[in-house]
Amino acid sequence: MSAPARPRTVLVTGSARRLGREIALALAASGWQVAVHYRGSQADAIKTVADCVELSRASAAFDADLSDEAAVRALLPRVIKHFGAVDAVVNSASTFEHDSPASFSFAAMETHWRSNTGAPILLAQALFEHVKARGDDPAGEGQSAPGVVVNLLDQKLWNPNPDFFSYTLSKAALEAANTLLAMALAPQLRVVGVAPGLTLTSHLLSDEKFEALHKLSPLGRSSTPADVAAAVKFALENSSITGTTLLVDGGQHLMRFEQDFSMM
Repeated sequence: MSAPARPRTVLVTGSARRLGREIALALAASGWQVAVHYRGSQADAIKTVADCVELSRASAAFDADLSDEAAVRALLPRVIKHFGAVDAVVNSASTFEHDSPASFSFAAMETHWRSNTGAPILLAQALFEHVKARGDDPAGEGQSAPGVVVNLLDQKLWNPNPDFFSYTLSKAALEAANTLLAMALAPQLRVVGVAPGLTLTSHLLSDEKFEALHKLSPLGRSSTPADVAAAVKFALENSSITGTTLLVDGGQHLMRFEQDFSMM
């Protein structure tokens, strides 16, 4: 009798709340063990862990400041120590602070690039080394599944406007990194982007304004958390996808918006 397959484990950054939490729960429901990353929302992270466990999957919470390089480098080894192995990383955490070309500064750029670009690259690097060290050979006879990194991007990269200038630059750099990492880290790793449209409201939008903006797309609605989570799951489990981005936005990237949704 062959040994049972090892449970798959995924680290989801920023999964204590909002979209990251929805992704974590969807993956737990699909059989993934979930490492719930958080920075300051410990109570929310504990709740997400409990909900993942209720879905019959092991889960644990891990805190880390993704703007701190040492903390990022230590994060995946901590997850590996807890679960024994990690198969995927979903980079959902994101810094989203307003600036413009007129107010741009090195400090604003660094704030966004550290957490939105640097951290996902370091986590991809760490997952690659982990998969390589444990001897997985996706190109060999056994055809074991490669590790996977999914980076959450933004439809505004295909529909640009100058609002949230440093944020947009950081996501554009991450989208370029998808291509470069997919080339450099194959066959041990696949790297895929998922770019949502307007998905959740925020303190910047009233409920009525959110509903109106959410309908601004060729399909009459933008992405929902369930849509985005389904795309992430698809990217994780389809072994032929790498070096590309799935736009999940109801077609919002096909329309022209002069400002960011939160500024309209």
